[in-house]
This record gives sequence, C-alpha cells and structure tokens, in this order.
Amino acid sequence: MSTSVLPDVLQIGRLSVSPPVVLAPMAGVTTAPYRTLCRRFGNRQPFDDATLPPGDASTASGGLYVNQMITARALMEGHKKMLHTARFADGEAPRSIQLYGTDPYWIGEAVRKLVGEGEVDHIDLNLGCPVPKVTRHGGGSALPWHHHLLRNIVRAMVNNAEGVPITLKFRIGIDDDHITHLDTGRIAEDEGASAVALHARTAEQAYSGTARWEAIGELKEHVTSIPVLGNGDIWEASDAQRMMAETGCDGVVVGRGCLGRPWLFQELSEAFTGTEITPAPSLAEVGQIMTTHLDLLIDWLGEDRGTRDFRKHPGWYLKGFPVGSQVRQQLNQMKSRDEMLAVLGSLADEPFPPEAARLTRGHSHGPRRVALPHRWIETRDDPTPPGAAAAAYTSGG
Repeated sequence: MSTSVLPDVLQIGRLSVSPPVVLAPMAGVTTAPYRTLCRRFGNRQPFDDATLPPGDASTASGGLYVNQMITARALMEGHKKMLHTARFADGEAPRSIQLYGTDPYWIGEAVRKLVGEGEVDHIDLNLGCPVPKVTRHGGGSALPWHHHLLRNIVRAMVNNAEGVPITLKFRIGIDDDHITHLDTGRIAEDEGASAVALHARTAEQAYSGTARWEAIGELKEHVTSIPVLGNGDIWEASDAQRMMAETGCDGVVVGRGCLGRPWLFQELSEAFTGTEITPAPSLAEVGQIMTTHLDLLIDWLGEDRGTRDFRKHPGWYLKGFPVGSQVRQQLNQMKSRDEMLAVLGSLADEPFPPEAARLTRGHSHGPRRVALPHRWIETRDDPTPPGAAAAAYTSGG
C-alpha cells in the first residue's frame, strides 16, 4: 500500500500525538531523563534547555514518550524498585507507561490505581517481550497465544481506565507456526483499546534479521476502527515515512534506532512537517548531548547512581565514531561527571559518520527457541492465568 500524503497527527483515544511518533518503552533506558531529552529534540528545542517541552494530558507535542515497563502485581504490592520506575518528571505531560502481567485481576487493579491516583494519561500493555524469564511464565510475547486470557486482561484494563487510552504492543506471534497478531488486533479492537502497535518480528526472531513490515500492512487491513502503529527497523526518519507509506499504518514506534541518538526525534519531527532535516551532530556536539543526558540523570538519581546508570549509553552515542576501544572502556567505567568530561575533552572533533545511523544498537540476539510454560501451545483456549511466578517482578523488555 502506498500514499502520497502521510498523517501528521495520531489520535490515540483522547490523546493527540503530533508527529505520529512514539518512543518505545525500554527497560533501563526510557527513564525520565532520557524521555526529557528525547522530548526536547522532538519539539525542536535546544537539547540543553532546562524547561520541559509543552504538553498536557490530551496533547503529546513532539511525539509520545513512554516510561519503562512496570509489573502490575509488584506495583500493587508496593515493590520499592517498581514504584521508583513508575515515577515521572515534575511537569511531564502526557504521562505514558507500560504494564506487564498475566492475571486480569492484578492488571485491572494496577490500571485502577494508576488512573485513580491521577498518575497516567496513557497505559500500554506489554505483549512483545521475548526474553525467556518472561515467556517461560506465559508473559510478554507468549501471552497472545492464550487468546481468551488476553481478552479478559484487555477487558479488565479498559473497564478500569475511566477513559484513559489503553494500547497493546505485540509481535507477529511466537514463531511462524504460531501466529497471533491478527487475533490480538481484533481482540484489542473488540474490547475497546485505543490503538495497537506491532513489532514486525516473531518472538523466535527476537531482535534478529529484518522486520517484516508486510505484517503491519496485514494488521492494518484487519483492524479498521483504531490506529495501527508499526515498529521495527526504524533507524532514520525516511524509514518511518517509508513504513507508513508501504503499510498504511497510522504511526510509528521507535526503539533501538534512538539509542545514543535522541536527535532522531528531531529528524522525525522535521520530516513529518516537511522541514529540512538538521544534519546529524559532530562528535563534539554528541559530547555536549551526552553531558546534558548525564546531568539530567544526576539531577534524577544523584551523581553516583546517575553516573553508573549512564554507563550503558556511551557505546551507543559513539557508535561509528573512530574513538578507539580505550576511550569506550574509560567511559564504561567512569565514576563521575568530571571523568567523562576529561575523556570527551581529549577527543578531536569528527563529523557524524553517515553509516553510523544504520548500525545496530541494543539487542541483536536471535533467532532462538521461545521458552514457554508446560503445554502452553496445547492449552491455547484455557483462560486461566499461568500462576504467581508469571506475576513476579521482572525487568524484561
């Protein structure tokens, strides 16, 4: 499918998103500091501007930026780490978060709590995580196979949401022999979800190979009353536009492509408004962006924890730059802001390598056999939640 005019606004229930771009929830990555940095770029503000971009509960300006996944039962039981993960920055709006769970009761109660306490403006359901510690308990990308259970979960979420948009993010299926994306889309539509998003890979693929965008187009043909978003292999703004033109999807979800490249959201904003794309930053400018990112983390967590949390990011920021393994190792072991500034200050400026935008970031493992509960395939029609183990706290994707 192709179109010459692409929509520049995405309507998710009562929430307007412009441009039609969503930052995917990523464990340990989409913290409040990183969301703030991405939002500044999406709104084409100076990245070191200390003010939050404009936004309210009904308007996602510059895109929608989703918090990390939280586990429903752990939230309800007051798990300290989960409560911290669920936090938003002061003034952050709209507030978007992803829930994980396998029991309609706990997920429904988590939605009731988040909505009742005025904590969120949008809730997404994690049906895409492929990691074994999640799928072996029937969660993440394993859950849609049990379609009656999934229907009960979505119904519980929508019934307790009081109009707050509920969305689902899922994969094509467990593997090529157990495809679920069309059934999942229909269930979401039937039960009152506000949108669906498809990561166009199976759980077996994990993050390997090429995303199968044709599955997004297939889903769009079957789900007609709510928006369908596409996810997978969006490395540059042109990829997002091409995905929407080829599949007819209503918006895009960006994950690994923005790791170490928060300015991708500026490129997307410019592309959707027909503005000339700003050149990618040089190494010196990337160093300034890294410093702003670290400063936001230090403000959020304190210097020690903020610095340690930042260590995962330098490798992504410096991807493709000829800086050498010693520099990367120093940044991976840094203990303070001053250490990072000293390392960055020793580097000669370099233009952004054109090929670096398409270099793989984050997970790249797969394909691999999907770990599932005993007889999960054979008991597809059983609506019974898979048990307490599946609801335990996990940091899976």
